[in-house]
Amino acid sequence: MGHDHSHAGAASLGARHRGRLWLALGLALAVMVVEAVASWYTHSLALLSDAAHVAGDALGIAMALAAIIAVRRAGARAGRTYGMYRLEVLAALANTVLLFGVAGFVIVQAVRRLDEQPEVQSGPMLAVALFGLAANIASLLLLRSAATESINVRGAYFEVLGDALASLGVIAAAMVIAFTGWYAVDSIIAVGVGLFILPRAYRLGRDALRILLQHAPAGVDPQSVENSLTALEGVKEVHDLHLWTLTSGMEVATVHLALDSGANPGSVLADAQRTLAEQFDIAHATVQIEPGNAEESCGTPHW
Repeated sequence: MGHDHSHAGAASLGARHRGRLWLALGLALAVMVVEAVASWYTHSLALLSDAAHVAGDALGIAMALAAIIAVRRAGARAGRTYGMYRLEVLAALANTVLLFGVAGFVIVQAVRRLDEQPEVQSGPMLAVALFGLAANIASLLLLRSAATESINVRGAYFEVLGDALASLGVIAAAMVIAFTGWYAVDSIIAVGVGLFILPRAYRLGRDALRILLQHAPAGVDPQSVENSLTALEGVKEVHDLHLWTLTSGMEVATVHLALDSGANPGSVLADAQRTLAEQFDIAHATVQIEPGNAEESCGTPHW
């Protein structure tokens, strides 16, 4: 049975949208810089928190691009047998640290400001927030079609969607300040955006650590995989089963199958690979067949 040995995975589906991703990344970086500078000029913590949110968006889009580039260069060097996919995971950890740091800083500063709130310039704040919202909408339009094809691009799409909601909060704060002079709303919105960032940062860090620690893929039960393989015709025993994630959307498995005497190794191999791909979405599996007439089983490491 022929099967694909490439590591292209889901990331390659977004390759045709590479140009749109670069445009979306450029927009995110521009908004991040403008909002960071404007937060200093206007004394707005809400703008600073939104800039941090946009920084997360930019890194999310950059990771989608990195995954696409890694697919193209997976076989560029013989020593990189799994390509450079883990760079995406390391970037996710860096993003987690950044988001926790900035969100924590914004929340602490916002609480301190509640006693003595500085004057916030609502005009420039509103103009920059509207610019950020417009850029978010443009990015959503750029990424919409690609998000239906690539899991990596889909993640970036939802990052931008979340930031568009945060931008609406900053716009609301600027309008409240402009009409009422209630400067404390800036700190309130900043805390809200910061609290919105923290759960996302936690999930991002948790998922990255699961991959680096080579846990079984989220949503895949190793016992269910073992039971499904054991139920295949001709399989006597399943052992040395390992399941892990190489990078987002790329699950990997290795397993040894001991066969009944007289079982057809080729048929069992094809059934096992089909089961892993169709039932558990594990397209890259290395299955070692141990024929039923073998004198002894293969050696299994003691670690």
